Amino acid sequence: MSTVEHRIFRISGVVQGVFYRQSTRTEARRLGLVGYARNNEDGTVTIEAEGSVAALDALEAWCRQGPPAARVEQVTVSSGPVQGYPEFAIQRL
Repeated sequence: MSTVEHRIFRISGVVQGVFYRQSTRTEARRLGLVGYARNNEDGTVTIEAEGSVAALDALEAWCRQGPPAARVEQVTVSSGPVQGYPEFAIQRL
């Protein structure tokens, strides 16, 4: 059994209005992750995700590209305590 980790991703660049959150939800669910993606008032996107290290690493690699219309400038990653999210969802401001 693999250990569940919690990571927080903050993505900056052209990442709002380009289906970044929706595409992240699709990718996270494909990877078997739970958590959420939300837009922030400063134009960034925050993603909190939980799952295996391998799946989180794969999501991080995906976040650095994002969907076709996105222009990712920076991805910062930190760890946090596991929250036990039931699924991967999109949060609204």
